[in-house]
Amino acid sequence: MSTMNRCGVRAALLAGAALLPATAFAQTVPGDQPTTQAATPDAAPAGESADDLQDIVVTGQTTRDRPLITSSADITYATREDIDRRAPRSTADMLELVPGIFVEATAGEASNNYSVRGLQGGGQRFVQLEEDGMPILYGGGGADFFFQQDLTIDRLEAVKGGSSGVLTVNGAGATINFISKRPNFKEFEGAVRLTGYSFGQKRADFYYSAPLAENLAFNFGGYVQSSPGVRKNPFDYAGYRIKGSLEYRFPNGGSVRVSGRRGDIETAYYASSPYRFNDGEPDSISGFNIQRDNIGGDAFSAIRVPVSTYLQPNGYRTFRYRDGIRSVYTQGRIDVDVPVSDTISLFAKSRYIDYKYDFNGLFPGSGTGNAGLASAATYLTPGANSPIAGLLTAGQAVFPTATRFGIRNIRTGTVIGANQTAELAALNGNGFLQRTTLNHDLVDARDLGVNVGGRWEFESGAVKNSLTVGGMYYNVKRSQDQSATASVVNDVKNNSDIYDIVALGASNNVIGSLTDNGLVSYGDWGNGIRVRKDETVSLYANDEIAFGDHLRIDGGIRWEQDDATALDGLDAAASDPARRIVQVSANPATFQQLVPVGQGGIVPTVGSTFAGQYARRDLKQDKIAWTVGANFLFTPNLSIYGRYADGFQTNNVDPITTIKLYEAGVRYQYGRLFSGSVTVFRTNFDNQNYNFANPENPTQQQNINADLRTKGIEVDVAVRPVRWFSVDFQGVFQDPKLENLEIDGVAQTTYEGNRPERTPARLWTVTPAIQLPNGLGDIYGRYKYVGRIYADAGNGVALPSYGVTSVGVNLNLTQQLQLSLNAENIFNVVGLTEGNPRQGQTQAVTDGFFYARGIVGPTYGGSLTFRF
Repeated sequence: MSTMNRCGVRAALLAGAALLPATAFAQTVPGDQPTTQAATPDAAPAGESADDLQDIVVTGQTTRDRPLITSSADITYATREDIDRRAPRSTADMLELVPGIFVEATAGEASNNYSVRGLQGGGQRFVQLEEDGMPILYGGGGADFFFQQDLTIDRLEAVKGGSSGVLTVNGAGATINFISKRPNFKEFEGAVRLTGYSFGQKRADFYYSAPLAENLAFNFGGYVQSSPGVRKNPFDYAGYRIKGSLEYRFPNGGSVRVSGRRGDIETAYYASSPYRFNDGEPDSISGFNIQRDNIGGDAFSAIRVPVSTYLQPNGYRTFRYRDGIRSVYTQGRIDVDVPVSDTISLFAKSRYIDYKYDFNGLFPGSGTGNAGLASAATYLTPGANSPIAGLLTAGQAVFPTATRFGIRNIRTGTVIGANQTAELAALNGNGFLQRTTLNHDLVDARDLGVNVGGRWEFESGAVKNSLTVGGMYYNVKRSQDQSATASVVNDVKNNSDIYDIVALGASNNVIGSLTDNGLVSYGDWGNGIRVRKDETVSLYANDEIAFGDHLRIDGGIRWEQDDATALDGLDAAASDPARRIVQVSANPATFQQLVPVGQGGIVPTVGSTFAGQYARRDLKQDKIAWTVGANFLFTPNLSIYGRYADGFQTNNVDPITTIKLYEAGVRYQYGRLFSGSVTVFRTNFDNQNYNFANPENPTQQQNINADLRTKGIEVDVAVRPVRWFSVDFQGVFQDPKLENLEIDGVAQTTYEGNRPERTPARLWTVTPAIQLPNGLGDIYGRYKYVGRIYADAGNGVALPSYGVTSVGVNLNLTQQLQLSLNAENIFNVVGLTEGNPRQGQTQAVTDGFFYARGIVGPTYGGSLTFRF
C-alpha cells in the first residue's frame, strides 16, 4: 500500500505509543482504545477514504493533531492489514512496506540485511528499529534477532532521514517503529491465529486484553512456532515470544504503563550458495537446486572444534547447526505520560533488555571465495590450484609413503581416491567439493535505555508553537565469543556430506587422515573475543511553529556524547611457561596453542589463541545532529515541503559516521481517484567504515573507509479509479556512487565512482487490489522489482535484476473468522541479493561458477484468525 493509502485506512486520531519522544502525548481522550480497522471483517476497504492527506499522523514530528499533508518529513504508515497482506516471513520483509528500503531477506527469519537511500547493502546499523518509540537495541543492527511481529502489534510507522536522526539515536538513515496495541479499557477482546506454510512453518498467535477496573487494564499476547526455515532442512526450530502490559490511566489524563517481553526462539540461517552462469543468467549447479536446497544438514548437526583452553577448559567448542540461531531475551519497561497543565506535558520512557544469541551458521565459500568451489579432482591434486594446497603439502611431509590423496565420507565411510576420476566426476551429479566455514558466534549483552522530556505548546492569534525538549541515556555492554571459527570440506548437494582428506596407499588403503571430521583449519577469523561498551547521553530539542493555515517551519537539534570502550582479545605471550605452545612466527609476542591430545588430522594448532588478555581502546566522542524543515500548504489537497538534516551514527571507538540529507517533495490528492507524493533527495554518507576478511588470508581483517553519494527520486502513489479497485505504486530511482575509498588507509582510486556494493539503482513495487462485494474481503497481487546490483565495491560481479510476483486473498468467513491465503514468487524467479560477503572487494566469477545469496522459490500458505 502506498504511504498515503496506508494513512487513509485510519481516519481517526492515532493514539498510543509513537515513533518519536514527544509523540507519547499524541493520544485521544483517556478512555479511547486505538484499534486496527483492517483487522475486522467490517473494516473499510483499502483506499476508501477521500481524505488521505488530511489524516492525523504522529510520526517524525512533535506537534499533536498535525495532518500528513502539512508535515515536513518523509513519513510512512502501515496498518495491521498492510502487514498481514505482506505476509512477512521475517521482520525484514515488513520493511519493504517503506518506500526506498532495500531488503535482503535471504538469511531466514533473523540476521537479515537492509539499507536505505544508496547506503551499501548490510547498512542496517543506520536504520533504527524501534518498538513503541524506543530502540530495540541501541546500536540498531541485529535488532531482528529479538523482534518479530505478532497480534500484539497494531501498526508500523517510519520516517526516513530528517527528524529521525535528531529524535532517536542511531537512526540517521531511517527509523522504523512497530507500535503495540494498547490495553482495552472498555471491554474484553481477544484473538487467536493459526498459520502454516508450505516450507513447514507451524505457528500459533494469541492476544488477550481486558479492563481490570475503571482506569486499569492489561493485555497479553505473543506466539509459539516451529519451523525448519524456508529452505529444505532436516531440523525443526522452535520457540516462543510473549509480551504483556498493565496500564493505569490518571483521571485527569496521562498514564503509566508497565510492560515486559520474553523470548526464547531458534531460527534457521542461510548464507551463500553455489551458482553457475547459464547464458549469462544465474542458475543451479547440477544436483543442487538453488531455489530450494540447503547445504546444511545432518553432517553439521554437532561438530567439536578445538579452541583455546582459556575459553573452554576441555579444549573444544561445539558448533551446532541443529540449533541454528538461538535468541533469548528478557525486557522490562515503564512508560509514563503526565499532563502538568493545558500547555505542558511530561513523559518518561525506560527499558532494560538482557539478551544473548548463540549463532551457528554455515558460510560456504567464505575465505576461499569462488575459487573454493572446484572439482574433487582439483582438490586432491597437490599444487597451487587446489583450494587445500597447504594442507596437501603438509600431508606429503607427514605421510611420505602415501601414493595419493582421497576423500572419505564422514557419514558413510566411503573412500574415493584421486585416481578414481570417474567416481569423483560423478559425485552428486556435479563432481564438486567446496570449503564451508562454521561460524559459531555467541553474544551476551545488556542494554539500558531512558528517554525523559516534556512539551510546551503556545498559541497566539495565527501563530501556534510546540516545543519539545528531552534527554536520553543508554548504557550498553556486548560480549562476543566468535572463537573456533573453522572450515570443512563438503560436497555440493542438499543436506551435504562432509569429507575427511585422507592419505592413501597404492591400493587406496587409508594410511592416515589429514583432517578430523573434515576440519581443514581452525581459528579462521582470529581468536574472536571482543567486548564493546557504550555509555551515551543525548540532549535534544525540537520546535514546530505554524503561521496561519499555510506555512509551517520546524527544526531540531540533538547532542550526543558516547563514552566507549573496545576490548579485543589478544594472543598470549610466547614466553608464557604455563602454556603448551608451538612457535609459528618470528614475532615472539604471539603463539598458537596445540590442539588437544588425541585430536585427529595433521593441523597442529587451534589458530589464533586467546589467553585472557585484551587490547583496550577508550574514546569519548560527541557529535551534534540537527535538522530544519518547512511545509507550505497551497490548498487542502496540495502541499510542498523541504528538509535538510545533518545526522550521525556512533560506532563505539571507531570514527563517527556523518550523514547529510537534502530532500524536497510534493503531496497531492484528488478525491478518491488519486493520492501520492514525489520526493527528490540527495544523501551524503561520510566515512562509512567496516571490516571484511582478506580472501587470501581469512585471519586478516581489512578495513574499508569510503564516502557515499546518492541522488534520487522517490515515488509513492495510489490510484483508485473505482470504489472496488486500486493500484498502489512505490519506488525509488537513484544514482549511488563511491568516493575517496581507502582499504587499510591506502587510497584505492580504481574504485572511484563505482556503485556501493549491493545497492540497486532501481527498486519499485506495484500492488493492485480488488475489493470483493458485500464486505467479503479482497484479492491482491504484488510485483516487486529489484534492479541490478554489484557483489562488492570492485563492481566485478553484477547480480542481475529480477522481479517477484505474489498473490493473495483475504476472506471474511464470518464477523469473527477470517481466512488469509497467499503465495510468493509464484513464477519461481531466481533473484540474488548479494554475492559472497566475505570474499573481499574484487569478487569475480571463476570458471562460470560463483557464490551468492538468493531468494527462495515459490512458497504458499495462510492463516485462520478468530477474534472474540
